[in-house]
Parts: sequence; C-alpha cells; structure tokens
Amino acid sequence: MSDSKSLRLGWIGLGSMGLAMALNIQKYLSENKFPALRYSNRTLSRGEPLEKLGGVPCQSIAELGQSCDVIFISVSNDAVSKSVIEELLSGGSLSSKIILDTTTVHPDTTTSISTLLNSAGVSFIASPVFGATPLAIAGQLLIAVAGPPEAIKAVSPFLKGVLARNVLEVGDDPSKALLLKTTSNFITAGLMYLVSEAHVVAEKSGLPAPVLEALIQENFGAYAYGVSQRMTTGKYFPAEGEAPSSGLELGIKDVGHGLDVAKGVGMELKLGELSMGAMEEARGYGEERGRALDSSSVYGVVRRRAGLEFESEGVRRRDRGTES
Repeated sequence: MSDSKSLRLGWIGLGSMGLAMALNIQKYLSENKFPALRYSNRTLSRGEPLEKLGGVPCQSIAELGQSCDVIFISVSNDAVSKSVIEELLSGGSLSSKIILDTTTVHPDTTTSISTLLNSAGVSFIASPVFGATPLAIAGQLLIAVAGPPEAIKAVSPFLKGVLARNVLEVGDDPSKALLLKTTSNFITAGLMYLVSEAHVVAEKSGLPAPVLEALIQENFGAYAYGVSQRMTTGKYFPAEGEAPSSGLELGIKDVGHGLDVAKGVGMELKLGELSMGAMEEARGYGEERGRALDSSSVYGVVRRRAGLEFESEGVRRRDRGTES
C-alpha cells in the first residue's frame, strides 16, 4: 500500500451523512495537496458540492473501484451495501485495495461482506459512525473500526480530525464493530424513549421544560441533552420539506438489528421492543400526514399515549408560521 499522501481515495454514497463526510475528506485532501477524492452516487448530481471543492465524479461504481486505492462506502442499508460490493467486484481486480464501509448493517452482513472481500485480496474495514448529520457536517462523529491493523493504520490520517472527534479500534473481526454500533443504537433508542417520558410527565405535572432540560444537560451529559433538544426544539417532527437529523426509517432498521442479535443469543431486549413499537406507531402517523419524521419522534407517540397532541405547542406554532 502506498504512502497516505499518494493514496487515491474514493467515496460511494452521498446521502446527507455521506455527503457531509465526503466534503470533509475532500477539504482535507485539498488542504494537504493530496490527490482529489473521486466519488460516485446513484444520482451523480448530489456530488456537485464535492465537484466545486475539486472532487472528481465517476460515472460508475466499477470505474471508481478501479481508479482508487481506498474506497469509502456510505449507503442506507444492508441490501444496498451488498449491491455496491458486488458492483465493485464486477469491475475488475480489487487486490491490495482497502474498503471501509460506514453503513450501519447487521453484524452477519458484515461477516459475509468481509469473507467475500478477503477472498478477493481486499482489506476490509468495518467503520460504522456514531452521530447524526449535524455532527457529520462538523467532522465530530465517533467512528468504530475493525479489520486488518495495517489497513487501519494506512487510513487513520483520514479519520480522526477529519471525519471524527475520535476513533474506537475494536479489533480484527469487522463484525464486532457493527455489534458495537448495534448496541449503541439500542442504548440511544432507549434513551430517546426515557427522555420522552420525562418530558411528557413534566409537561403534564407543570414542571417547565427548560428546567428539566437544564437538569438533563448538567446531570446526564451532552448526548442526553442533544436528544432532549430534538424534542424541545421540534426537530422530532421536522418542518415541511425539512430533512430529519436522523431518519425514523433508519432508526427502525437499526433497532431491528439489535433485536435480531439479541434473539440470536437467546435473550429479549424489552426496552428495544418498546422503542420499536413506538417508532412503528410514529411511522404510521408520519405516513398519514406525508411527513418524514426523525427517529426521536417516539416523543410524539409518548405524548399521544398520555393524552396530548403528537405535535407540541412549539411545533404547532412553527407550522402555523410556515403556512402563513
């Protein structure tokens, strides 16, 4: 593998998270006079902000695979991730290349992808990211990596301080990075439900939301505070045409992976099941209204179950203002 300064990097997948990360990579490459980032996406025009920064569009995934030494993947789910890998392999030899997949997939999916790529001479690094789009934009995600140590060493200059505030090295087995991510998603889902209930009981009993939120910030830390803010600012129910910080469909997929992993080891995640039921109820509510909801929209479900409106007064005021 070449020195990191001469490595040719590629990026596949330009959703809101992928584009934010790719932009940070290209900025880093440009500032250090490294070869420009090549990119591919089903809708190539999504990469126009990258091209303006010097990124190079590739017309196909296969073309990108043949022209790059290190390939990042950021797509929506297991099926798409597998499809991208198959298309990369169909384009020709990938021997001695490094592939990092930041997609949150089932640990079993990662194992099958790793086995396939290793047989093709590829160094595969599972590299799921922790955090929503705003953190990706700020380059402040957390990344877990698992795979061959030499490959991780080669790509490390492009991770901490570029995409992430820190990198957790999980070991050689790529599936363990996804097991860590799945466990994190279960904790997050439980926290969202818990904070939702706290805010609803506070509202119904007359405790001001800012007072509760100050406690959450001071006593339970920045992450819990961020979850609380998604509720109190109305981001759990995004404004018309506004993209969610972390989509509900992805949350349902991620918690589903956690429930499946638990089932595989002979246990139940009761809080996970509770969260899944609330997310599915929120999905139905969003579909009825033609709105894309945030994964924190369990807050709206908890509100309804307690006899309140799904939309908080702040959300209703915001939407009335948008419509006027």
